[in-house]
Amino acid sequence: MTANQQLPMDRRAFLSGSAGAVGMMALAGLLGAEGAVTTAAAESAGNLSLPHHLPRAKSVICLFQHGGPSQVDLFDPKPQLTRWNGKPYPGQVEAHFVSQQGNCLASPFRFRPGGESGIEICEHLPHTASIADEITLIRSMVTDSVDHESALRLIHGGKFIAGWPTWGSWVIYALGSENQNLPAYVVLVDPGGLPVDGVRNWSSGWLPAIYQGTPIRTGKTPVPNLFTPADVTASARRGQLEFLQRLNRSQQQPYLHNTELEARITNFETAARMQTAVPDILDLSKETKATQTLYGLDNPATKEYGARCLAARRLIENGVRFVQLFLSGQPWDTHSQNAKRIQGLCARTDQPAAALVKDLKQRGLLDSTIVMWCGEFGRLPISQGKDGRDHNRHAFSLWIAGGGFKAGYTHGGTDEFGYRAVENPVNVHDLHATLLHTLGLDHRRVTFPHDGRLASLADADLTHAKVLPELLA
Repeated sequence: MTANQQLPMDRRAFLSGSAGAVGMMALAGLLGAEGAVTTAAAESAGNLSLPHHLPRAKSVICLFQHGGPSQVDLFDPKPQLTRWNGKPYPGQVEAHFVSQQGNCLASPFRFRPGGESGIEICEHLPHTASIADEITLIRSMVTDSVDHESALRLIHGGKFIAGWPTWGSWVIYALGSENQNLPAYVVLVDPGGLPVDGVRNWSSGWLPAIYQGTPIRTGKTPVPNLFTPADVTASARRGQLEFLQRLNRSQQQPYLHNTELEARITNFETAARMQTAVPDILDLSKETKATQTLYGLDNPATKEYGARCLAARRLIENGVRFVQLFLSGQPWDTHSQNAKRIQGLCARTDQPAAALVKDLKQRGLLDSTIVMWCGEFGRLPISQGKDGRDHNRHAFSLWIAGGGFKAGYTHGGTDEFGYRAVENPVNVHDLHATLLHTLGLDHRRVTFPHDGRLASLADADLTHAKVLPELLA
């Protein structure tokens, strides 16, 4: 049988082939090819005309804090916890390490009001306090898992199980990019290594592989193996690339439904354009001295994270749709030395994160950019061992700036010990629905065929996810 002959297609093969075709049609939009994504293609994916309504934001920067930052030490002051310090907790808590449960553990830190809004924030986050009037602080986040990996999958992709697309991939699938010379979804990785759960944090799952995040580093070699070796001439390189393109496309013909193969071919094409675009965009020396100082590039404690936050702004400025910053491992997982480790992490991340918000606002970009600072869950109000805190899925805090969210607003609340969200709880599904809404997307209509049905990030039929208008300006 020749490659051009076709076998009869069963239902599964038809659906697989259709999904690949949708991915290829959407690919043209991702790369900025005008008019290539037709209404018919969008309707076949369940997305109808995009955006679904007038968007407030067009891009996202997610500053993800692996490990579960302690809400009662950072964003949720609890005087009652201070009064009960060292005493047995008056109730039951769900602990991850049951045998190490201790008594109530007050935060050793003071909280101070920030800005005109007076939002109380930990003394070790003075720069975040300085942007209090720009953020929505959610103190009533909840999730369904007390385990790192499954909680990470929930907040990134809405599901416990591995293999589900992350929200960055859903956003790119729906909206594409505004710069054909750059990936639409960029991950600024920690030079210290991968975060817990590795590349699954930015996986496209069963969406076409072109929608996965592209890891990029700051520094002299942002993308490994991107540049042509010095001993290869420009004409020889062009010849190699043209031959490789012909070979790839000929091999692709029998496998048009293979989205990983399509993504691999497209990555070669994008990489060629990135050779000139990426070094220029990530050349932070072009920034003014004042801007570099704002991000803490002159301070060894903040230089690395500051460089990545500044790079995120430059990427968004140049049309990248979705940027994520991750930390190596899970540094906020403070099972021991909770206070000491929090101080170190605040010293590393506080100034750069706040600088990003200030810089975006100064440049007129904050209104159209969502900046979100979050982890996967919180910590318990009791001690673990001598000076640590265990996992808590019943309450955690995060903040969001820009993109149509209310400025200088605190949403929800926890009980008097900070253990459980009791006032306006927000689950991760509602958070996803609201984030998509600000980008002009109806979470119920951003769908893709999977296992015989149309699946979505919020998977509304199962979770009843809803937009939370009270978070929006």
